[in-house]
Amino acid sequence: MAEDMGERTEKPTSRRLSEARDRGQVAKSQDLSSAVDLAAGVAILVFAGGFIGRSFLAIMEKSYTAEGAGWSTDPASVWPLARAIAIDGAKVAGPLLLITGLVAALAQFMQVGWLLTARPLKPNLGKLNPIAGVKRILSKRSLVKSILNSFKLVFVVAVAVGVVSGWVPKIVGLPALSALQGMLMIARMLLALAIWLAAVLLVIGLIDWLYQRWQHTEDLKMTKQQVKDERRSMEGDPQVKGQRFRMMRQIVLQQIQANVPVADVVVTNPTHFAVALRYDTETMSAPRVVAKGADYMAQRIRLVAAANGVPIIERPPLARGLYFGVEVGREISAEYYEAVAEILAYVYRLEGESAGARGRVHERARARARRARRPVGAA
Repeated sequence: MAEDMGERTEKPTSRRLSEARDRGQVAKSQDLSSAVDLAAGVAILVFAGGFIGRSFLAIMEKSYTAEGAGWSTDPASVWPLARAIAIDGAKVAGPLLLITGLVAALAQFMQVGWLLTARPLKPNLGKLNPIAGVKRILSKRSLVKSILNSFKLVFVVAVAVGVVSGWVPKIVGLPALSALQGMLMIARMLLALAIWLAAVLLVIGLIDWLYQRWQHTEDLKMTKQQVKDERRSMEGDPQVKGQRFRMMRQIVLQQIQANVPVADVVVTNPTHFAVALRYDTETMSAPRVVAKGADYMAQRIRLVAAANGVPIIERPPLARGLYFGVEVGREISAEYYEAVAEILAYVYRLEGESAGARGRVHERARARARRARRPVGAA
């Protein structure tokens, strides 16, 4: 039923995922990126908060005691003073901003990987359609997103209220503290609140990332027909491929039927491989592979050979070597001369041929084998 109605029930293929990635359509969570960025800022405050505070305090002292430091209160010296303070502030804040920026980029990279595409920036007039915009706003996805964002807000506010409520007794006692003590206490409270919020937002971000991955897969799901069409476009029409395979198989069978009966011997594995060899001393300088096959084709070669009285010899290592090392219609390489010569001599003896003639063939093959093994330049 789902297939007939065209429902998307199949997981997206690798090609569909790649095309979506090229369009900039990837699974990522902005909540997770923001949470990681906030966590990095909190970590910087925890480990370098004292240095940051002392640095900015020194900048403030410098600005308040400008005249004592050699600066004039004349309006003409305001800009040099402001420039010097800005440079000092940049020296403190610059590395912190750089670190948080790198962390934010790393958070995006961990979710998406290396991706550079300008496709999302391409103008799309369809997004200016007010009817489509209203549909997006009132869609089921927008409703679910609004509900989830409301839950996130309520949860974060609840955690913040819970953390601040634990500091209420200390907040009430603020008037009894000095200005510096009060500022330090407020800083510690804000730092504790930031740690809790960063932890909560990280958990929410991870959940949102998992949800975005699931939603991304759901958006790219395909119908069964789409999967078939894509497979056909990538691999070719199965019917055409099947027809081509049957034609090639028929050609091979015809070659076996024509070449195996004139072969001198068939070397087998004994069941997986079969190689038919022919050696004509008048026209060939070495035995030639006239047919070979594996499994079903090997069985066909053995049947044709048996029907035409061609000897079948079991030599598993030689059969494997000839099958993988020599193409049909090619002469065997020198490394197989001696082994094939022994088989041919054995076959000729079984057939009752003239010992002298067959012996000359055997000696000729052995001589070629010795010459092939002789080092280059040897006498």
